[in-house]
Amino acid sequence: MKNIVSGLVLFLVIAACKPGSEKEAAEARGEHAAEETNHVELTAAQYETAGVETGGFSVRKLSGTVAANGVIDIPPQNLVSISAPLGGFVRKSELLQGMKVQKGEVLAVIENPDFIPIQQDYLETRSKLEFAEQEYQRQSDLSKENVNAQKALQQSASELKMLRARLAGLKERVRTAGVDLAGLEKGNITSVASIRSPIAGSVTVVNVNLGKYVNPTDVMFEIVDTDHLHVELSVFEQDIPKVKLGQLVRFRVSNNPAQEDLAKVYLINQKINDDRTVRVHCHLEREDNNLLPQNFVKAIIETGANPVNALPDEAVVDFEGKSYVFVKDPKGERSFDMVEVTKGISENGFTEVKMPAGAAESPQFVLKGAYTLLSKLKNSEEEEGH
Repeated sequence: MKNIVSGLVLFLVIAACKPGSEKEAAEARGEHAAEETNHVELTAAQYETAGVETGGFSVRKLSGTVAANGVIDIPPQNLVSISAPLGGFVRKSELLQGMKVQKGEVLAVIENPDFIPIQQDYLETRSKLEFAEQEYQRQSDLSKENVNAQKALQQSASELKMLRARLAGLKERVRTAGVDLAGLEKGNITSVASIRSPIAGSVTVVNVNLGKYVNPTDVMFEIVDTDHLHVELSVFEQDIPKVKLGQLVRFRVSNNPAQEDLAKVYLINQKINDDRTVRVHCHLEREDNNLLPQNFVKAIIETGANPVNALPDEAVVDFEGKSYVFVKDPKGERSFDMVEVTKGISENGFTEVKMPAGAAESPQFVLKGAYTLLSKLKNSEEEEGH
């Protein structure tokens, strides 16, 4: 009986230990598989067929870049809001959005009865000025003959200066109102005035219609001169130390991403905005009539050439959103390990490569045939999975 009990206890102990042993064995196999995931070995034939070539880093001077977004913008002096300084009723306007206008072209004709008193005052003052000039000349002649007192001459001179100043002020009011000064000089008084364009450009806003009364503060039209557009970029504050005046900017606009245009950094704002960006003002290298104000821009600022560790582009493989290189295993002639790296600048067929912390010094990389090794590695994994 005692022997039976002892055997039963031994059986239970073995049964209890067996699942754990299998689990540990499975985990060991899994760990071993994980270790082997990034390791690949080639046969001599495979090595020759793949045309594998190895080598170390190349120190290359690659241009650093800063990525930025922005818009096509207009200098303040090239965007004009048009209003009627003295107000009035719109009697004529044929403008539509998108129309081209020339400097001095009539944009609208407005009518205002208040124009009439201004013109009357102008003509009356001009007439008084003519008389005052004659009177001053007469008093000056009499003064030479000592016929009259010096006081009369001084009063005449003072009246002459006052009328000249008043006429100059009225002339400016007539000009500001848009009244035809040449016609007024001939004695023609009118209740209408012309609103003219101060610049040449395109009409972007039309806020009037016939018969509408416009106040002096109302914006009737907006006109844009698109001959001098610029690029306004928003650069993150941590990148600003890299940006200097005169650096080349390559940019593309949202409505024509296939075309690349060039600009140069012209001004760097000294204020950080609430979104932690700094405005960078760039001038176009050449004017482009296809660009429109407020076009969204994606740009690259070239910040200069710096010596970096680089590999040929074909030595860096991309897989599942990450970048890898194949490093030669010192223990095997045709053995390689796939190592995740961080890519930097890419230029002229070379890419800056940053190795992970703890990587071996002076590693030998697969410079040619890296994608063949990646294919071999992943196919092997699939076969093992099956």
